[in-house]
Amino acid sequence: MASELRNERKAWSVLIVSTLAFTVCFMVWMMFGVIGIPIKKMLNLNATEFGLLTAMPVLTGSLIRVPLGIWTDRYGGRIVMATLMAITVPAIYLMSYATEYWHFLVIGLFVGLAGGSFSVGTPYVARWFPKSRQGMAMGVYGAGNSGSAVNKFVAPVLLVAFGWTMVPQVYAAIMLGTLVLFWLFSHSDPAHLVPSNVKFSDQLQALKDPKVLKYCQYYSIVFGGYVALALWMVQYYVGEYGLDIRVAALLAACFSLPGGVLRAIGGVLSDKYGAHKVTWWVLWVSWICLFLLSYPQTDFTVQTVNGPTTFHIGLNVYTFTGLMAILGVAWAFGKASVFKYISDDYPKNIGAISGIVGLAGGLGGFVLPILFGVLMDLTGIRSSAFMLMYGVVWVSLIWMYWTEVRQTEVMGTNAKSFSLQN
Repeated sequence: MASELRNERKAWSVLIVSTLAFTVCFMVWMMFGVIGIPIKKMLNLNATEFGLLTAMPVLTGSLIRVPLGIWTDRYGGRIVMATLMAITVPAIYLMSYATEYWHFLVIGLFVGLAGGSFSVGTPYVARWFPKSRQGMAMGVYGAGNSGSAVNKFVAPVLLVAFGWTMVPQVYAAIMLGTLVLFWLFSHSDPAHLVPSNVKFSDQLQALKDPKVLKYCQYYSIVFGGYVALALWMVQYYVGEYGLDIRVAALLAACFSLPGGVLRAIGGVLSDKYGAHKVTWWVLWVSWICLFLLSYPQTDFTVQTVNGPTTFHIGLNVYTFTGLMAILGVAWAFGKASVFKYISDDYPKNIGAISGIVGLAGGLGGFVLPILFGVLMDLTGIRSSAFMLMYGVVWVSLIWMYWTEVRQTEVMGTNAKSFSLQN
């Protein structure tokens, strides 16, 4: 009994301190979503260049996820997470001294390593809990996505008071302090590691499973889309509605905050109702919200019996923010449900599989802001970003229907037919 209580305490200590570490890492990862706006003005960047600027940290944070997940399986989450955080501190601080566009791109690649922390913490915290509670554990840890919202609260205050260069300096200090706390209150358990005779290639064998590709597609929406829009929304509010950067950041947090914090609830729902049901409804809610968000501000004139009458169709800032908040909640649940799929299907290979799925989600977060900028430069329509996301969700809905919903219907029909025959 005493041993079980001690293990329970360790499990919750690991979960809490790991979630704190991931929150700080995600805050740093999303830094360009706010400081990118004054940098854009300083360097006179177009929308495509701005998209590339914000996306550079996402690139390395995505590419590093697979090896980090595998190393976590082999060496343990405590040492891998601590090493990762320590490596990012100098790069974060150096960001304040960048002056040229290429400076920001190169340093951004090193800062982006912080984003790989997700593939470390997910298998690390999951193995401290029984299977029936792993969805909850991964959901609580994933709530560290709320670091995106924390960035939108903290960075504008520092930016207005001291200038954008103060933001990376303060963030470097916060990262260092969090590293110390993490090391003091985290634990390791050799029983959680994969056997030493298991090769990297053996851990990657499961990636040949087509289900992994499907989970990658889902995650490219609920996480990749979340990261992309979290980076894009502040400048969207400033450009579309002419808001002050502080107000814009506050409203953008209405999407980022629930999109991170409520992931824990998504984990609980996935444990109770299953990953499929939660993901299915998440995709449908996303489809509806993105359809409404896609419609651009439009004025049209109709010839009536009393002469021409002009109408305006478009979302005002309140309706837009409300739809974004609903989308954030849906994606919070979806991020948890996708990883519930993984813990159910690959209990002994969570690190490697979560790494590759996290890679796909991160690459979505890298590619989408660039595409948002390209589409806006080509069309001049800001809502084209949502049009693109709407199409991506369509693909996932069709894929899920044919591989999960349709197969279930066919199996049910065959079972009913077999029952009647007997």
